[in-house]
Parts: sequence; C-alpha cells; structure tokens
Amino acid sequence: MQMTPDQTTPVQTPPAGRPQLRQWELTVTAVADAPANMRRVTFTAPDIAEFTYRAGQAIVMMLPTGDGEFGRRDYTIRSLDKEKGLLDVDFFMHGDGTHLTPGPAFARDAKIGDKISVRGPRGGASFREDADWHLITGDECCIPAIFHILETMPAKAQMHVLIEVDSVASQIALNDVREGLSATQITWLHRGDQKAGPSDLMAEAVAGFMLPHGRGHAILIGETSNVRKQRQNLISRGLTREQIASEGYWRPGRIGGHDHVED
Repeated sequence: MQMTPDQTTPVQTPPAGRPQLRQWELTVTAVADAPANMRRVTFTAPDIAEFTYRAGQAIVMMLPTGDGEFGRRDYTIRSLDKEKGLLDVDFFMHGDGTHLTPGPAFARDAKIGDKISVRGPRGGASFREDADWHLITGDECCIPAIFHILETMPAKAQMHVLIEVDSVASQIALNDVREGLSATQITWLHRGDQKAGPSDLMAEAVAGFMLPHGRGHAILIGETSNVRKQRQNLISRGLTREQIASEGYWRPGRIGGHDHVED
C-alpha cells in the first residue's frame, strides 16, 4: 500500500515567516499495539541518521483521507533509535473501531513496506533544561509526547505531570516508562463517563497546583480550549508567556492540524 501522495497532491507550505520543513520518505518496518489504546507504527528512512529533534516535537504526516485525497496530520515522535535507524509514532485509537479518522485508520491498516511522506520536525512543546521545575499537562492523546519527554529528560528533573484519561484502566505506571525518576510526580485525572473534550477537569487541577519555588516551565497540550484555560490560569499567577509552551492537539469538529495556543 503506497501512502506517498502523487504529483497531483498539493503539498502544504508553511505560512510566511516560518521555515520550510524538511521532507522525509518513511517506510513502515513494524506495527504493534501499545498501552493504553495505542497503535505503534515503526518507520525507517535511508537518511534517518540526519533526523534531529527535541522530545515533544511532531512530524507532519500526509495521510489518506478516504476520498482519494491526502490530508495533513501532526503526530508526536514517540522515540528515535538512530543506531537501528528506527522511528516510532504512537496513534491513539479513538473511535468505535470502524469509523476512524485518518490517523488511527492508517495505523490500523499499516503493513510492513508501506511508504509515507512526512515533514518535520516541528513544535515548541519540549523540555527546557534551564527551568528549576516543570509542569506537563495533557489528555490521552498526549501520552506519547509526555512519556517521551520523561524518558529523555534528566532523571533528577523536578517534574509534575497531570494526565486526563477516562479511568484507572487507562493509566500507565511510571516505572513502565522509566525507572529512577524520583523527582517526578504523575497525577491521573479521571473524567469517568464524560466524553473527552472541553471541560474544567484539567483547568481545576492546574488551578489547584501549588507553584514550586524557582523558575518554572509549563508544557500544556491537549484539547485547545482546555489548554487555553490552563495557560490563562498560570499567567494570572505570575508565569510569563515565555515560561509556557501551549499547543492544542485537537478540538471538536476540527480535522487535522495543531493550534498554537496564545492569549
């Protein structure tokens, strides 16, 4: 199954002032299920050794939309092993299993040897070593980015993580991600039967988070309106805009793309 758009498919260019992202031609080497409700697709490329990024950044994938066209979708890099030449991307398998959006549909149907065009990396939601403490928030769609940051940051970093999921069944033990993170605290927020989307659950948790001493840095990712409320709360409590990286991974009704959340 060839996933690379042909010459008739328009290639999206970045807005004026933004650098052109490098294009990569990836080939699927493996597909497997991953916790929680993820589908991991492993890729390689002849020039993968040249791929440089920061944990938390994404690649822009041109995925088939089901109508003969291709559409842009941003997916966070889950891991990169340059020695083996392998790059992992985790897809959250939301939906009812039959009517899937392009990302999960691609992950469900991907086979070894499939090819896909991507651009990147992009995004500013990444770890800052100059901060004294760190806060990361997100929902289940953000788990690949959050855990990759935890895997690659200094082990003694003072990290506070808030993750929204449906129930305890969707939680992942910290030691299953990386051992030795003694200064990392993960709090899981359960929304129960409430549908994922705009809510006050994460905003209330952020409002109740006591800011540690020192200069902090916050990474706020997830549903756009939720991210905006969290950002506004932290700014009202003294964090500067430069201390907050905020990206809306999704919002109801939008197809594809990320929102760079500002005031």
